[in-house]
This record gives sequence, structure tokens and C-alpha cells, in this order.
Amino acid sequence: MHNFTMPTAVFANGTRILPVNLLIGGEWRESETKRRIDVVDPSTAQVISSIADATPAEGIAAVDAAEKAAPSWAATAPRVRSEILRKCFEKIIENVDWLAHLISLENGKALPDAKSEVIYAAEFYRWYAEQGVRMHGEIGVSPSGSNRIVVQYEPIGISFLITPWNFPAAMATRKIAPALAAGCTCILKPATETPLTAFAIAQIMHEAGVPPGVINVLTTSKAGALSQAILSDDRVRKLSFTGSTEVGRILLRNAADKIISCSMELGGNAPFLVFDDAPLSDALDGAMVAKMRNGGEACTAANRFYVQKGIYKAFTDGIVDRMSRIQLGPGYAPDTGLGPMINASAVQKIGSLVEDAVQRGARLLLGGVSLNRPGYYYPPTVLADVQPGSQILREEIFGPVVSLISFEKQEDAIRSANDTEYGLAAYVYTSDLKRGFQVCSRIESGMIALNRGLVSDPAAPFGGVKQSGLGREGSYHGLLEFAEAKYVAVNW
Repeated sequence: MHNFTMPTAVFANGTRILPVNLLIGGEWRESETKRRIDVVDPSTAQVISSIADATPAEGIAAVDAAEKAAPSWAATAPRVRSEILRKCFEKIIENVDWLAHLISLENGKALPDAKSEVIYAAEFYRWYAEQGVRMHGEIGVSPSGSNRIVVQYEPIGISFLITPWNFPAAMATRKIAPALAAGCTCILKPATETPLTAFAIAQIMHEAGVPPGVINVLTTSKAGALSQAILSDDRVRKLSFTGSTEVGRILLRNAADKIISCSMELGGNAPFLVFDDAPLSDALDGAMVAKMRNGGEACTAANRFYVQKGIYKAFTDGIVDRMSRIQLGPGYAPDTGLGPMINASAVQKIGSLVEDAVQRGARLLLGGVSLNRPGYYYPPTVLADVQPGSQILREEIFGPVVSLISFEKQEDAIRSANDTEYGLAAYVYTSDLKRGFQVCSRIESGMIALNRGLVSDPAAPFGGVKQSGLGREGSYHGLLEFAEAKYVAVNW
């Protein structure tokens, strides 16, 4: 365990003192400009804390710290790195209730969702603690027989990790854990809407024995300038980003100048296909998970529900019944099933998508009205008979809205499912496994849940096709994203 300088005037919760400044080289620093960024509780729209606002120069200071720590961390035995990651897992589990409350406070998600996220986030440390000692190379014979082919994996280098607000714990650990397991040092830039969770995780990591400079954390109000400064530095060799496709394109352009390896987990527009022979109760259970996890604010959230004609009415009635029973309220209230959206802009966007769908002929069966209460709330909403051309079928909803469309033939469902620039996640429900696998093989998506409402698993490769991203996170694939293969030709 290392001794780190902690700020004095900080956000307090329980017995812990939460840092709210920049973490650079193992020290929590106030920004040189002294500027602060307010952190808002979306359940009340009230400011709950403020965080340091990093400059591009402080971004380079973080690169300096990561460079200084890199040789010793890369030379650390895989087993030692593994034990530290395992300790990170254990400490997060020890603090699961505190972290869940913190996520609910700054993100707004309901406590059960928040607790599930913390457990999921912790699993990445356990998974990569196990995988980090299994990064085996290869030995083969060249086809001509003239030499041996020896391949070994080395850390790719300093990694810049950018995470979104919707899963502030899991999106951070899904990047940090494989980076550290591979022997890389890193700089994390969390979203300013939900930075407290990232600070808390970094604090816990240092308590678990992560050396100074191996993980650095920067928050900033000028993300473009900070990112460009870091990506323009020759010492940075990896960018891992989770966020919108629009921002992903900008970062890819910035990374291109230095030929930086990029992993991009971008937007989604997941279809949810229900065939006539699907068990109705199972399909509804899966739909609620796929749609309402994190209040619909997830890139994997089911956006477009294509339901075969024979089961359409029963499914529609069932989803309205289930959505109508969700309790709306502050995320940290014990009886809340759906918390607020992240901010006022999110509520406005959801409302405009619903309004456009109704104007084009969709039937509003539930919700769809603005709420006169403090905070950023949008009610559970169900739209039936959504018409082609509606914006809600083209854009990511990122909210608690179910859009229902009926279909008759399997070909129609597949064609509609693929009619999007995105290809992250998809869902298929049918009791005919042969048809299920046939449909899965034709859907253009990086991940498909067959008769399940959840695809995420630390042991599975997470990522999309088309405009939904590049590379994979989780699984063994996620470890290789932070490694370079070195080939040595040798005779013996």
C-alpha cells in the first residue's frame, strides 16, 4: 500500500473521504487554473460536488507520470500484477454498497442497477487477474523449414482511456483491468457528469497496491483540447474510447496523425426480434432487461421491437403492463425502479423522438409526457405501430421508450433489423433454435442475445460492427487490444 496525498475539502460519504482533484503520478492535485466543474445530482438538479478542471498541459503531465511508471510496471511479474488486480476486485466488492450509492447519486440510476454495475465492474479485475498470467506466445516452424517462428506479446504502451457517463464504474474497469494486466500504464478521462465514481475506483486501486503513475485520472471541461494534446504525444500508443459514434470519428482522426492503435466502442440501435413461437413470458422478461437496464441509457439497449403479427397484441399488452408498474423516483430511493435521465438535454431529445414518432402515426400507449418535478425525469413510455421513417428508428433513444413494430415474414424482420448504420447488439426470441441461429447468422451485429435479455459478460468479447466501433473489450480479446505481437525468426 502506498501513501498518497489526499485533498482536504472533499465530498464525504460514510467513513470514506472521496478525492475530487486530478490524479497524476500518485498525487491528487488541484488544477493549475483552480477552475472547478460542478457535479449535479440528476434526481434533484442540485450541485453535489465540484471537481478539478484539467488543462492540456496537465494532460502532458499525466503522460510524463505514465511514462515514468511504465518500465517498472511492464517488468513486474505477471503473477504480481495479477495479485494486485485480484486485490482491486476484492476491495471493490467490499465497498459495493458505497459505490452503488455514489453511482446513483451522480448518475441517477436505480440502486439495484447501480449495485449490479459495481459487481460487473469488479469482475473485470478478477477476469483479467486470471487472464494476465495466460498471455502465451507461439512457436512454430516456417513452411520452408528454414527457421522457427517465435511470437511473444509485449505491452502496447501508454494508453489513453476515455469513458462515458452511463456506466461510470464498468466502462472504466473494462479498460483499466486489461491495460494493467498487459503491463501498460494509463490515463483515464471519465465523463464530467459522473467523475466521482472514477475517482473512487482510482482511490481503491491505490489502496490495493497499484503503484503511482500506473493509473492517472483527469477531468476537464475542454475534452477536445485535452484529448488532442495527449494524442499528439509520441509516447501515447493506445486509445480506448467508449461513447458516441460522432465523437469516435473525431478521435480517430486525431489518433491517425500518430498512427495510434484504437479501440472504439460506439453507438448502437439494437433490434429486438420476437417470433410467434417465442414463450411470451420469457420474451417479456428479456425485453424489460434489454430495454430498461440503466433506464434505457445503454448502448446495448433494445431500441426497436419487431414483433411477429401473431404475438404482437399479446406482447404489446404485456409490455404496457410491465412498464406501467415501474416506480419512478430518485435513483437512491429504495423503491425506485427508474431514476432520472442524466441531464435536461437527454430528456429533451427523448421527448422530441417520441413526438416525431407520434406525428408520423405511432400510437402512444403509455407515458410520453413531460413531468413537472425537480430533476431530469422521463416516464416509462410505449409506442405501438411505429412507422418507417420515424427518427426513433434511426437514432439511439437512450431512454425508457419501447418502440413496437409488427412484421409477418422472417425476411422482413431481418431486413428491418439490419436497416441501420449501427451493429452493436441485437436480441432474438424464438423457441426454434435452428431458426434462432439462422437469424443470428444474418443479423449484422457484433453481439446477439438469443433468448436472453443481456449480452454483457467480462468473459465475452464486447464490441460492434459497422458504425458501432472497432476492436473488442472483455474476454481474452480485450487483453490483446493492449498488447503488441513481436515476431522473432530464429534457427536452432
